[in-house]
Amino acid sequence: MKIKEKKWIRFRIYLVAVFFLLGFLTVLARSFQLQVLEKNRLKTFARSSYEGIIKLPPKRGTIYDRKGHELAISIEVGSVYSHPKRVKNKVKTSSRLSQILKEKKSRILKLLKSKSSFVWIKRKIDPDRARKIKALGLDGIGVITEVRRCYPGREIAAHLIGFVGSENQGLEGLEKKYDNFLSGPQYSLIHMLDAKRRPFSISRPIPSGNGKMHDLILTIDKDIQYKAQQALRLAVKKTRARAGHCIVVNPDTGEILAMAVVPEFNPNIFFRYKPYQWRNRTVTDCFEPGSTIKAFLLAASLEKGVVNPNTRFDCEQGKYKIGTKTVRDTHKHGIMSVSEIIMHSSNIGAIKIGQKLGYGTFYNYLQQFGFGKKTGINLMSERKGFIRPPKDAKKIEQATLFFGQGMTTTSLQLVMAMAAIANGGKLMRPYVVKAVVDESGRVVKETGPEMVRRVISRRTAGRVANILEKVVSNEGTGAKACISGFRAAGKTGTSQKVDPKTRRYSRSKYVASFAGFVPVDRPRLVILAVIDEPRGITYGGIVAGPVFSDVGSWCLNYLRVDPQLRLVEKGVNQGETERSNIQKTVVCRPAPRVKGGALPDFRGLGMRDVLKRGRSLGLTVLLKGTGLAYKQDPRPGSSIKKTTMVKVCFRPPT
Repeated sequence: MKIKEKKWIRFRIYLVAVFFLLGFLTVLARSFQLQVLEKNRLKTFARSSYEGIIKLPPKRGTIYDRKGHELAISIEVGSVYSHPKRVKNKVKTSSRLSQILKEKKSRILKLLKSKSSFVWIKRKIDPDRARKIKALGLDGIGVITEVRRCYPGREIAAHLIGFVGSENQGLEGLEKKYDNFLSGPQYSLIHMLDAKRRPFSISRPIPSGNGKMHDLILTIDKDIQYKAQQALRLAVKKTRARAGHCIVVNPDTGEILAMAVVPEFNPNIFFRYKPYQWRNRTVTDCFEPGSTIKAFLLAASLEKGVVNPNTRFDCEQGKYKIGTKTVRDTHKHGIMSVSEIIMHSSNIGAIKIGQKLGYGTFYNYLQQFGFGKKTGINLMSERKGFIRPPKDAKKIEQATLFFGQGMTTTSLQLVMAMAAIANGGKLMRPYVVKAVVDESGRVVKETGPEMVRRVISRRTAGRVANILEKVVSNEGTGAKACISGFRAAGKTGTSQKVDPKTRRYSRSKYVASFAGFVPVDRPRLVILAVIDEPRGITYGGIVAGPVFSDVGSWCLNYLRVDPQLRLVEKGVNQGETERSNIQKTVVCRPAPRVKGGALPDFRGLGMRDVLKRGRSLGLTVLLKGTGLAYKQDPRPGSSIKKTTMVKVCFRPPT
């Protein structure tokens, strides 16, 4: 019996030991689960009972133009918040806030009656109002510093730059395209809560992310951009047009110097505009190029050797049948050379050149020039346009392509194709962002000139340029695109728009355009002007040509390009030797004005010296004749302050 009792006691001891061991292991496992496996979750849960976290918008990098002018910046502003449970007199508080914030009292009162522990009253107000609210010392009301995106130039390059939302996130344009680079680290506010979840303190903004902020340096020149927008705005207003685009390009590099769109909008208050006004139409809108395409038909035909500038075609007195369809010219023409066909923009002549070249060959050249494909620019929403493949093109569709009907293009494609003629035959890739730099100024991403392909030879490009120069002569369709003192070249275009209701070409809606470059011998600028649905006169040379002239003239002076004093005597062929009595008037537009001083004596100086000295004084200089200066008006010694223009006459030295 004693042995059995001892065994039973030992069994009970073991049983109790195992029970306590299991209990200890359970406690140990649970402790490991709570303190190790679920540590972060429980820590967050615990903090949520006494902490509140508010995310603040990140600061963004600056966007600069090519010369360092700020186009988009982040500025510090005040944001008003409230702890509703700490506000004692809600009616009085809402009334005082309403007076400063210019907000409805009922809206503020509704926020102060909220059951939330934290509410925003109004965010991103100007510093002056923020200081006034701080000075009130209202219970439960506070002001913290946030950042707001600001666009100092307002409408300048707005369609290109885009804008950001209330949380500083990119919504349109480069702000959205480069959002990952521009956005800095996220910041947070932490406010402490008591047992009844009433806030009693709030921290300063602290970083809560690892994002790095970068700046953008663009190829855009702020001053050229302003001029392009100004000239385009005036043209759209004058013609009562629906919209317009203007692009200025450096043909040698592919850098976009200006990208203007009308209607304009102010990105600081983008929400007051309709979405269609935000659209960068230079890359998102497609249109039929019309007669501007003849420049590329000419280039392809000369390159293939199927015609030369003097090859002659019968333009059928303005009527030409293609199957059952009749193609008409604006004016009746008989037999004309290729140069004359381009100069007078004959559709029938273009068809006959195209028939000799062949639709398939022209289709391939258009693709080589970049039509029907995206340019690859660093912008969003670019469209590629449309060219009908040879296998799908009917006879009349083939014919109309030769004068720019039945295909679509974007403004960017068209201006880059013209740049390929201007720079000697190289299709360059366009770009608007030169570099991405970090906060220390180190370049982390850079874009430079990139040749996509050679399209035509330099010799062919030169021959095309010489013919396109005639378009801008007094006899050509682009006479109003002439720039005084410079040799310019280009091509006009007037195309009918398709009516979406009837799906036929409209008789009242047109797109007028002019694409050209200047100076002809060493092009510095390629400029495209497109006017969408002008009223009244709709011809590209008359409607869009003046925009080219205005922008080009201003930009050449701004870039310090000296006028080309190529003198031509009336009635004398260009190939003849210049004579001493040739009279040519050249206007040089001014640089910024000099405030005081006397007008210098220009007599005895050559044209180049007069131009340089006059321009340095901010004067408009009008030159007449050739040789050395012998007379000027106003006289030397006149007050510069009262002088805006000086006329200088020249004659050959005796």
